[in-house]
Amino acid sequence: MKIAANLSLLFTELPLIERVVAAAAAGFDGVEIQFPYELPAILLKEALEAAGMPLRLINLPVGDLMSGGAGLAAVPARQAEFEAALQEALSYAAMVRPALVNVLPGRLAAGLEPEQALACLVSNLRKTAEAFQLLGIAVVVEAINPLDMPGFLINTPEQLDALLKAVAHSNLSAQYDLYHMARQGLDIAAGLALLAGRIGHVQFADYPGRGAPGTGELQFVPVLAALREQGYRGWLAAEYRPGEAGTGAGLGWLSEWRELLRDERLS
Repeated sequence: MKIAANLSLLFTELPLIERVVAAAAAGFDGVEIQFPYELPAILLKEALEAAGMPLRLINLPVGDLMSGGAGLAAVPARQAEFEAALQEALSYAAMVRPALVNVLPGRLAAGLEPEQALACLVSNLRKTAEAFQLLGIAVVVEAINPLDMPGFLINTPEQLDALLKAVAHSNLSAQYDLYHMARQGLDIAAGLALLAGRIGHVQFADYPGRGAPGTGELQFVPVLAALREQGYRGWLAAEYRPGEAGTGAGLGWLSEWRELLRDERLS
């Protein structure tokens, strides 16, 4: 397993393009960016190549989701906007070549029944998986806790399991975020077991606080062992909020994790 830095949360004291170099210098194996679209794709491509850093993941554009709205993926009335977001992501990804593209389900829109929203989401996920399969890029979908993001449509491993089964596409898997599971008090290992063989990406932050590993109470070693036991050999992405001293001051965990992941029992 390798470790990526989420550049939307880490190294934010620097311009986005400079964070790629900072992540490489800090010892990360690769990077992910939630929404890189502000940066011309060719500039990001050049920065990644110059630093020798693979891009693991980007998100599909989400409309108004991050400002409190319902987003695009599960709202039938916004289908045209979703189609435009998909085309934007396809064009961007064709240049920067992420390994994965994440589709955020979004919130349940006002006036919609959950069944209507889920039917729309299933259709859009299938369409996205098919489109990116032509580029050789995998698609993931993520559960987010409803405490930090009230009204979010997909919260639990059980809901992710049902969603993956409904879409039934070989190019779609789960993005499993350890923080979002811990925030709800869920059994992380049980969720891993339920989704075994269908997890395409793992993100992490400590809980509570969503800080770096070691700043909260989440026991990561058993989780890493459970991932290994379930056959996960993908990447682990650090998606946490650094402390006031900045990203660099809170990276003591990284060397410890590198040593741990070199242990054949976990890697």
